[in-house]
Amino acid sequence: MAAPQIAPCPRIANVVLEDLRRIRLSPQIEHERRSALYDLLENNHFRLINGAPGPYTVHLGLDGSKLVFRVNSDSGAECGRFTVALIEIKRLIKDYFLLCDSYFKAIKTMTPSRIEAIDMGRRGLHNEGAELLRERLRQHVEMDIDTARRLFTLVCVLHIRA
Repeated sequence: MAAPQIAPCPRIANVVLEDLRRIRLSPQIEHERRSALYDLLENNHFRLINGAPGPYTVHLGLDGSKLVFRVNSDSGAECGRFTVALIEIKRLIKDYFLLCDSYFKAIKTMTPSRIEAIDMGRRGLHNEGAELLRERLRQHVEMDIDTARRLFTLVCVLHIRA
């Protein structure tokens, strides 16, 4: 009797944020990083267009003015590497951090309706960043919007050191 075939798994099984250990994150940003990683690894859809079927380990890093995605297969072999120019998403990242800062300040002193308005703006920018990231990677990767949102959060965390 033949061994059962294991179906390909179009998902991210692990994420490595390159060079993150050199910086100290604020408690709020560390919480965002942990939440994004947990949620991403729990539920995602990520498939290389022309590559191994997955699951994958995704290495995210910065190289000068580029965001670098390096994708490895289960066996550790590199099966994809692609870059996104940071200039394309830098404004969104900056605006997102400004709104996050406003949100964290607002939850201490403002009314619920004001907090909700700031949070809606923050989520809107987050969605815009996720859609832009998804668009820039679509020739290499198929992913759902939730995966793109969580990856955008991790890109923002990486950008802190840039």
